[in-house]
Amino acid sequence: MKLNLETIQTINLFESMTGANIKDCIKKEDKLMFIVEEGHIKRALGRDNSNLKRMEEILKKKIILIAFSKNVVKFINNLLYPLKVDNIQKEGNIIEIYVQDNRIKGKIYGRSRENIKWIIDLVKKYYDDIEDIKIK
Repeated sequence: MKLNLETIQTINLFESMTGANIKDCIKKEDKLMFIVEEGHIKRALGRDNSNLKRMEEILKKKIILIAFSKNVVKFINNLLYPLKVDNIQKEGNIIEIYVQDNRIKGKIYGRSRENIKWIIDLVKKYYDDIEDIKIK
């Protein structure tokens, strides 16, 4: 995983202001997404989301926090939050996400499949054994 200087500075600022350990920072359109180490999400948010609000003011961007997990199924669930899926299973090197509601499926895929591509890339970045994610 390679990080540029600006990303490292953003992570350092977030960590020093919140006390939370950050695994990664991803810029997506006008948002910043922080992958927060397991067990550090409450620190990152702060009481009444005070840390999150303060960081959004400082960085002048919408911030999304995603809790990391060593369990790939739990991590994918965290990535998809607040969307509700019926089930997520790991079958060998493939992750299968079961969704009945077509609106939720559409949100997972995103316009031009950009959301699912982003999810697949992020999961592959942290879990070497995962080859693909399928929506059923």
